[in-house]
Amino acid sequence: MGKSHLMIGGTVAATHARGVLFVHSAPRALCPHVEWAAGSALDRAVNFGWADQPALAGAQRTEYYWEGSADAGARLASALRGWEDLRYEVTQDPAPGIDGARWMHTPELGVFHAQADAHGNLVVPEDRIRAAMVSAGSDAFELHRELRLVLGQAWDDELEPFRHASDDNPVIWLHKVG
Repeated sequence: MGKSHLMIGGTVAATHARGVLFVHSAPRALCPHVEWAAGSALDRAVNFGWADQPALAGAQRTEYYWEGSADAGARLASALRGWEDLRYEVTQDPAPGIDGARWMHTPELGVFHAQADAHGNLVVPEDRIRAAMVSAGSDAFELHRELRLVLGQAWDDELEPFRHASDDNPVIWLHKVG
């Protein structure tokens, strides 16, 4: 079968995922390699529309809406991890039989992964919350620190200037005709 499959009413249906790859900053020389790695993860050639990243001189940024197999988000995040000076996020929308997810990567912190709900909110498993509570004991400041860690706050803090720098990009409005 080669792809992830889901049983629906006694028949096998291919599970299909989609999401967005946000490359927040990549050195210009790395851009073709990022495209090649993303294409390999998605099993097809891709071409990105790169733009200057105002938050970091000499860096490029792009957004790419992808579709693929149920494991495509994880494959994208894995294919891009570890490159020096590459900052990115991969989001995967939830679908029947597939949890939503978000992966965030920075050179300093590595990869953070969490499940996401239909609105893009991170979903924190009960056991992770309990572990944070046990680790913090009665220290409210330590509980705050633990919960920030569980929510990937350090990644959000590092990526936020790169996200906002993209706000000046033109918006393309799509209208339904007919």
